[in-house]
Amino acid sequence: MLQPSRLALALALVWGAAVEAQSSAAARMRRERVVTVPGAAAEPLPVVHVAHDTPTLFLFPAPINRKTLTFDESRIRILDAGERSVIVQPVADLPEGERYEVGVFFADGRAPARAAFSLATDPAEVDTRIDVQRPALTEIACPVDVPRTPRPEDFVLLELVDKDGVSATPVKSHEDAQRGFLVQSAMAYRGNGWVLIDATVINIAEQSPWLPREAILTGRVGLPLRARIVMAEATAIQPGENRRVLVVADVPQLTASPVFALELVGDGRTLLLPNVRLPKGGSGGTP
Repeated sequence: MLQPSRLALALALVWGAAVEAQSSAAARMRRERVVTVPGAAAEPLPVVHVAHDTPTLFLFPAPINRKTLTFDESRIRILDAGERSVIVQPVADLPEGERYEVGVFFADGRAPARAAFSLATDPAEVDTRIDVQRPALTEIACPVDVPRTPRPEDFVLLELVDKDGVSATPVKSHEDAQRGFLVQSAMAYRGNGWVLIDATVINIAEQSPWLPREAILTGRVGLPLRARIVMAEATAIQPGENRRVLVVADVPQLTASPVFALELVGDGRTLLLPNVRLPKGGSGGTP
Protein backbone atom coordinates (compact mmCIF):
# COMPACT_ATOMS: atom_id res chain seq x y z
CA MET A 1 0.00 0.00 0.00
CA LEU A 2 1.33 3.44 -0.94
CA GLN A 3 2.33 5.78 1.85
CA PRO A 4 0.23 8.96 2.02
CA SER A 5 3.14 11.11 0.87
CA ARG A 6 3.87 8.86 -2.12
CA LEU A 7 0.15 8.65 -3.02
CA ALA A 8 -0.11 12.43 -2.94
CA LEU A 9 2.95 12.74 -5.19
CA ALA A 10 1.53 10.22 -7.70
CA LEU A 11 -1.83 12.03 -7.79
CA ALA A 12 -0.07 15.33 -8.28
CA LEU A 13 1.91 13.96 -11.22
CA VAL A 14 -1.20 12.49 -12.85
CA TRP A 15 -3.18 15.68 -12.30
CA GLY A 16 -0.32 17.76 -13.64
CA ALA A 17 -0.11 15.66 -16.82
CA ALA A 18 -3.88 15.91 -17.35
CA VAL A 19 -3.85 19.67 -16.85
CA GLU A 20 -0.91 20.01 -19.25
CA ALA A 21 -2.72 17.94 -21.91
CA GLN A 22 -5.90 20.00 -21.47
CA SER A 23 -3.94 23.23 -21.66
CA SER A 24 -2.18 22.05 -24.83
CA ALA A 25 -5.48 21.12 -26.44
CA ALA A 26 -7.12 24.37 -25.38
CA ALA A 27 -4.19 26.32 -26.76
CA ARG A 28 -4.67 24.97 -30.27
CA MET A 29 -6.37 27.39 -32.62
CA ARG A 30 -9.33 25.77 -34.36
CA ARG A 31 -9.50 26.46 -38.09
CA GLU A 32 -12.02 26.07 -40.92
CA ARG A 33 -10.50 26.46 -44.35
CA VAL A 34 -10.72 25.67 -48.06
CA VAL A 35 -8.22 23.19 -49.52
CA THR A 36 -7.72 22.43 -53.21
CA VAL A 37 -6.71 18.87 -54.08
CA PRO A 38 -3.71 18.41 -56.41
CA GLY A 39 -4.44 18.42 -60.10
CA ALA A 40 -1.44 16.21 -60.94
CA ALA A 41 0.25 13.25 -59.27
CA ALA A 42 3.56 15.12 -58.98
CA GLU A 43 2.07 17.88 -56.82
CA PRO A 44 2.52 17.55 -53.03
CA LEU A 45 -0.48 16.60 -50.93
CA PRO A 46 -2.08 19.39 -48.88
CA VAL A 47 -1.31 19.13 -45.18
CA VAL A 48 -4.24 18.99 -42.74
CA HIS A 49 -3.65 19.39 -39.00
CA VAL A 50 -5.47 16.86 -36.81
CA ALA A 51 -5.61 16.17 -33.06
CA HIS A 52 -6.72 13.13 -31.08
CA ASP A 53 -9.36 15.11 -29.16
CA THR A 54 -10.83 16.99 -32.14
CA PRO A 55 -12.70 15.46 -35.10
CA THR A 56 -11.85 16.90 -38.52
CA LEU A 57 -14.63 17.14 -41.10
CA PHE A 58 -13.91 16.96 -44.85
CA LEU A 59 -16.68 18.27 -47.11
CA PHE A 60 -16.33 17.35 -50.79
CA PRO A 61 -17.73 19.21 -53.82
CA ALA A 62 -19.04 16.00 -55.43
CA PRO A 63 -20.13 12.54 -54.26
CA ILE A 64 -17.32 10.21 -53.20
CA ASN A 65 -16.88 6.45 -53.49
CA ARG A 66 -16.73 5.48 -49.82
CA LYS A 67 -15.42 1.99 -50.63
CA THR A 68 -12.18 3.57 -51.90
CA LEU A 69 -11.21 5.28 -48.63
CA THR A 70 -7.57 4.53 -47.77
CA PHE A 71 -5.92 5.31 -44.43
CA ASP A 72 -3.68 3.76 -41.77
CA GLU A 73 -6.14 2.12 -39.36
CA SER A 74 -3.49 1.91 -36.64
CA ARG A 75 -3.14 5.71 -36.53
CA ILE A 76 -6.32 7.17 -38.04
CA ARG A 77 -10.01 6.53 -37.27
CA ILE A 78 -12.83 7.23 -39.72
CA LEU A 79 -15.71 8.35 -37.50
CA ASP A 80 -18.18 8.69 -40.34
CA ALA A 81 -18.29 8.67 -44.15
CA GLY A 82 -21.23 10.07 -46.07
CA GLU A 83 -22.06 10.80 -49.68
CA ARG A 84 -19.98 14.00 -49.66
CA SER A 85 -18.23 13.98 -46.28
CA VAL A 86 -15.66 12.16 -44.16
CA ILE A 87 -14.88 12.72 -40.47
CA VAL A 88 -11.42 11.66 -39.29
CA GLN A 89 -9.61 11.66 -35.96
CA PRO A 90 -6.18 10.29 -35.05
CA VAL A 91 -5.98 7.57 -32.40
CA ALA A 92 -3.39 9.77 -30.67
CA ASP A 93 -1.61 12.97 -31.56
CA LEU A 94 0.81 12.17 -34.36
CA PRO A 95 4.49 12.50 -33.41
CA GLU A 96 6.40 15.46 -34.78
CA GLY A 97 7.60 14.80 -38.32
CA GLU A 98 5.15 11.96 -38.97
CA ARG A 99 2.42 12.30 -41.58
CA TYR A 100 -0.26 9.86 -42.63
CA GLU A 101 -2.23 9.93 -45.87
CA VAL A 102 -5.98 9.65 -46.20
CA GLY A 103 -7.54 9.50 -49.66
CA VAL A 104 -10.76 8.75 -51.50
CA PHE A 105 -11.97 8.63 -55.12
CA PHE A 106 -14.74 10.84 -56.44
CA ALA A 107 -17.73 8.91 -57.80
CA ASP A 108 -18.00 10.89 -61.03
CA GLY A 109 -14.58 9.88 -62.38
CA ARG A 110 -13.76 13.47 -63.43
CA ALA A 111 -10.17 14.61 -63.07
CA PRO A 112 -8.67 14.84 -60.57
CA ALA A 113 -10.26 11.49 -59.79
CA ARG A 114 -8.85 11.17 -56.26
CA ALA A 115 -8.66 13.53 -53.29
CA ALA A 116 -5.79 12.84 -50.88
CA PHE A 117 -4.41 14.68 -47.86
CA SER A 118 -1.40 14.42 -45.58
CA LEU A 119 -2.43 14.40 -41.91
CA ALA A 120 -0.13 15.81 -39.23
CA THR A 121 -0.44 17.15 -35.68
CA ASP A 122 0.53 20.73 -34.93
CA PRO A 123 0.79 22.00 -31.33
CA ALA A 124 -0.58 25.42 -32.28
CA GLU A 125 -3.60 24.64 -34.47
CA VAL A 126 -6.10 22.00 -35.57
CA ASP A 127 -8.36 21.92 -38.63
CA THR A 128 -11.96 21.26 -37.66
CA ARG A 129 -13.47 21.65 -41.13
CA ILE A 130 -11.94 21.31 -44.58
CA ASP A 131 -13.98 22.44 -47.59
CA VAL A 132 -12.43 20.45 -50.43
CA GLN A 133 -12.17 22.00 -53.88
CA ARG A 134 -11.05 20.58 -57.21
CA PRO A 135 -8.87 22.67 -59.51
CA ALA A 136 -10.72 24.45 -62.31
CA LEU A 137 -10.92 22.48 -65.55
CA THR A 138 -8.95 23.84 -68.45
CA GLU A 139 -10.46 23.96 -71.89
CA ILE A 140 -9.72 20.72 -73.80
CA ALA A 141 -10.12 20.61 -77.56
CA CYS A 142 -11.26 16.98 -77.65
CA PRO A 143 -12.44 14.28 -75.22
CA VAL A 144 -9.03 12.74 -74.60
CA ASP A 145 -8.16 11.68 -71.04
CA VAL A 146 -4.63 12.14 -69.72
CA PRO A 147 -4.00 9.35 -67.21
CA ARG A 148 -2.60 10.03 -63.76
CA THR A 149 0.02 7.83 -62.14
CA PRO A 150 -1.94 4.78 -60.86
CA ARG A 151 -1.47 3.05 -57.56
CA PRO A 152 -1.75 -0.73 -57.11
CA GLU A 153 -4.63 -0.43 -54.65
CA ASP A 154 -6.67 1.63 -57.12
CA PHE A 155 -7.51 -1.40 -59.25
CA VAL A 156 -8.89 -3.42 -56.33
CA LEU A 157 -10.61 -0.53 -54.53
CA LEU A 158 -12.41 0.50 -57.70
CA GLU A 159 -13.27 -3.17 -58.38
CA LEU A 160 -11.54 -3.06 -61.76
CA VAL A 161 -9.76 -6.28 -60.84
CA ASP A 162 -11.35 -9.14 -58.92
CA LYS A 163 -10.19 -12.63 -57.96
CA ASP A 164 -10.15 -13.66 -61.64
CA GLY A 165 -7.52 -11.03 -62.46
CA VAL A 166 -6.93 -9.60 -65.94
CA SER A 167 -6.72 -11.59 -69.16
CA ALA A 168 -4.95 -10.48 -72.34
CA THR A 169 -4.57 -11.51 -75.95
CA PRO A 170 -2.60 -10.05 -78.90
CA VAL A 171 -4.31 -8.23 -81.76
CA LYS A 172 -2.97 -8.71 -85.29
CA SER A 173 -1.08 -5.83 -86.87
CA HIS A 174 -3.08 -4.00 -89.51
CA GLU A 175 -2.19 -1.68 -92.40
CA ASP A 176 -4.66 0.59 -94.12
CA ALA A 177 -2.55 2.33 -96.78
CA GLN A 178 -5.59 3.92 -98.38
CA ARG A 179 -6.47 5.84 -95.22
CA GLY A 180 -2.83 6.25 -94.21
CA PHE A 181 -2.58 4.13 -91.04
CA LEU A 182 -0.53 1.28 -89.66
CA VAL A 183 -1.37 -0.42 -86.36
CA GLN A 184 1.31 -2.43 -84.55
CA SER A 185 2.00 -4.06 -81.18
CA ALA A 186 -1.67 -4.17 -80.22
CA MET A 187 -2.96 -6.03 -77.17
CA ALA A 188 -6.49 -6.50 -75.84
CA TYR A 189 -7.11 -6.71 -72.08
CA ARG A 190 -10.21 -7.71 -70.16
CA GLY A 191 -10.96 -7.18 -66.49
CA ASN A 192 -13.97 -6.98 -64.20
CA GLY A 193 -16.53 -5.10 -66.30
CA TRP A 194 -14.09 -3.43 -68.68
CA VAL A 195 -12.01 -4.01 -71.81
CA LEU A 196 -8.96 -2.12 -73.04
CA ILE A 197 -7.13 -2.11 -76.37
CA ASP A 198 -3.54 -0.88 -76.31
CA ALA A 199 -2.14 -0.16 -79.77
CA THR A 200 0.67 1.74 -81.45
CA VAL A 201 -0.82 3.82 -84.27
CA ILE A 202 1.45 5.08 -87.05
CA ASN A 203 0.30 8.01 -89.16
CA ILE A 204 1.94 7.18 -92.49
CA ALA A 205 4.24 9.82 -93.96
CA GLU A 206 2.79 12.40 -96.34
CA GLN A 207 -0.57 12.21 -94.59
CA SER A 208 -2.14 15.11 -92.70
CA PRO A 209 -1.82 15.34 -88.90
CA TRP A 210 -4.45 13.19 -87.20
CA LEU A 211 -5.98 13.06 -83.73
CA PRO A 212 -8.52 10.39 -82.71
CA ARG A 213 -11.57 12.01 -81.16
CA GLU A 214 -14.13 9.21 -80.89
CA ALA A 215 -13.87 5.43 -80.40
CA ILE A 216 -16.57 2.90 -81.26
CA LEU A 217 -16.50 -0.90 -80.81
CA THR A 218 -18.95 -2.71 -83.09
CA GLY A 219 -19.66 -6.39 -82.47
CA ARG A 220 -21.37 -9.05 -84.50
CA VAL A 221 -24.43 -8.75 -82.28
CA GLY A 222 -25.77 -6.03 -80.01
CA LEU A 223 -25.40 -2.28 -80.07
CA PRO A 224 -22.09 -0.49 -80.71
CA LEU A 225 -20.06 0.39 -77.61
CA ARG A 226 -18.81 3.91 -77.05
CA ALA A 227 -15.29 3.91 -75.64
CA ARG A 228 -12.85 6.38 -74.11
CA ILE A 229 -9.60 7.38 -75.78
CA VAL A 230 -6.56 7.74 -73.53
CA MET A 231 -3.28 9.21 -74.79
CA ALA A 232 -0.25 10.50 -72.93
CA GLU A 233 -0.23 13.54 -75.23
CA ALA A 234 -3.47 15.16 -76.37
CA THR A 235 -1.95 16.47 -79.59
CA ALA A 236 -2.29 15.37 -83.20
CA ILE A 237 -0.12 12.52 -84.49
CA GLN A 238 2.14 14.06 -87.10
CA PRO A 239 2.93 12.42 -90.49
CA GLY A 240 5.47 9.62 -89.99
CA GLU A 241 4.96 9.69 -86.22
CA ASN A 242 3.70 6.84 -84.04
CA ARG A 243 1.69 7.17 -80.85
CA ARG A 244 0.42 4.79 -78.21
CA VAL A 245 -3.38 4.90 -78.11
CA LEU A 246 -5.53 3.23 -75.44
CA VAL A 247 -9.22 2.56 -75.95
CA VAL A 248 -11.29 1.70 -72.86
CA ALA A 249 -14.93 0.59 -72.66
CA ASP A 250 -17.17 -0.39 -69.76
CA VAL A 251 -18.79 -3.74 -70.55
CA PRO A 252 -20.81 -5.29 -67.70
CA GLN A 253 -21.69 -8.35 -69.81
CA LEU A 254 -19.86 -9.96 -72.72
CA THR A 255 -19.85 -13.30 -74.46
CA ALA A 256 -17.01 -15.72 -73.76
CA SER A 257 -14.66 -14.47 -76.47
CA PRO A 258 -16.27 -11.64 -78.46
CA VAL A 259 -14.96 -10.14 -81.70
CA PHE A 260 -15.25 -6.41 -82.43
CA ALA A 261 -14.29 -3.92 -85.09
CA LEU A 262 -12.67 -0.82 -83.62
CA GLU A 263 -13.27 2.56 -85.25
CA LEU A 264 -11.19 5.57 -84.29
CA VAL A 265 -12.83 8.65 -85.76
CA GLY A 266 -10.50 11.60 -86.15
CA ASP A 267 -9.74 14.69 -88.22
CA GLY A 268 -10.95 13.85 -91.72
CA ARG A 269 -10.05 10.15 -91.49
CA THR A 270 -11.27 7.08 -89.64
CA LEU A 271 -8.99 4.25 -88.57
CA LEU A 272 -10.74 0.87 -88.79
CA LEU A 273 -9.16 -2.07 -86.98
CA PRO A 274 -11.17 -5.20 -87.85
CA ASN A 275 -11.33 -8.54 -86.03
CA VAL A 276 -10.33 -7.41 -82.55
CA ARG A 277 -10.84 -10.57 -80.54
CA LEU A 278 -11.18 -9.83 -76.85
CA PRO A 279 -9.81 -12.42 -74.41
CA LYS A 280 -11.93 -14.78 -72.39
CA GLY A 281 -12.92 -13.48 -69.00
CA GLY A 282 -11.20 -14.78 -65.90
CA SER A 283 -8.28 -16.52 -67.60
CA GLY A 284 -5.83 -14.41 -65.61
CA GLY A 285 -3.06 -14.50 -68.18
CA THR A 286 -2.04 -14.22 -71.80
CA PRO A 287 -3.25 -17.13 -73.97
